[in-house]
Amino acid sequence: MLDEFKNAFQRHNNAHIQLIIINVVVFAAMGVLMVISEIGGFQSFYELIHQQFAIPARIDSFIVKPWTLITYAFAHAGFRHIIFNMIALYWFGKIFVEYLGSDKLIAVYFLGAMGGGLLYLLVFNTVPYFSNQSDNVIILMVGASAAVNAIIVAAATLLPDYTFSLLLIGPIKIKYIAAITVFMSFIGIVDVNAGGNVAHLGGALMGFVYIKQLQSGINWGGWITATIDWFKNLFTAKPKVKVTYRNNEATSTKKASTKASIPQDEIDTILDKISDGGYESLTKDEKEKLFNASKK
Repeated sequence: MLDEFKNAFQRHNNAHIQLIIINVVVFAAMGVLMVISEIGGFQSFYELIHQQFAIPARIDSFIVKPWTLITYAFAHAGFRHIIFNMIALYWFGKIFVEYLGSDKLIAVYFLGAMGGGLLYLLVFNTVPYFSNQSDNVIILMVGASAAVNAIIVAAATLLPDYTFSLLLIGPIKIKYIAAITVFMSFIGIVDVNAGGNVAHLGGALMGFVYIKQLQSGINWGGWITATIDWFKNLFTAKPKVKVTYRNNEATSTKKASTKASIPQDEIDTILDKISDGGYESLTKDEKEKLFNASKK
């Protein structure tokens, strides 16, 4: 099972599966910890760990735990909570990755989580109806719903007429699914899960704005992709560079030989990879080969 999860996680252009695996692993680990702490009689330890993931409604509590603006989107309150989020993440994430690639899906997930968390904090600290609630009890929020809503709305904004065939309902365009999801979150802001539904709206808004900006040539998630790549490089062994000296004539001959030796089927493979995951998915070597081929 571990090997299967590892292979699925490492598969190319597979961000929706990677995010699902991370969420499931966190959920399972927290579940095991909850059972052990309950049996062992140290429930306070579980609560302490849980609070490191949950984002608090009060701004004074959030300031000392700023990381919860991200971590809350990888924790869930129960099995039904995570199962519906992961099903939606799988189907809409699969569509998103097919058209825009994994890097942008991860960016939308994080932007949706942050957008939902920030709107949740703003509303619960400025709107009297909500701030009065947080004065009386400690309100904490967990769940990937805001991030998933961002992906749902982003996919519907990008491909509004893409159609799903739903059991007992039949074919339905995803723009209607997104609209129903947003509306249900809106009427839910006066329900028992007010904070979660406010966050859903923040995530949905972020997904809509992200696609509109991307269509205008502005990638709001570029800094997220760059940050993740930077962290990856910290844990990637860098090959030792061997310095050699050669005359200019030999260098020119080698470059010409390299340029001429790129077979067409390899170029076609690189172009297919761009189609699947975008130009950002290419390695440095592949980008160089494509550049050299373009100069023929």
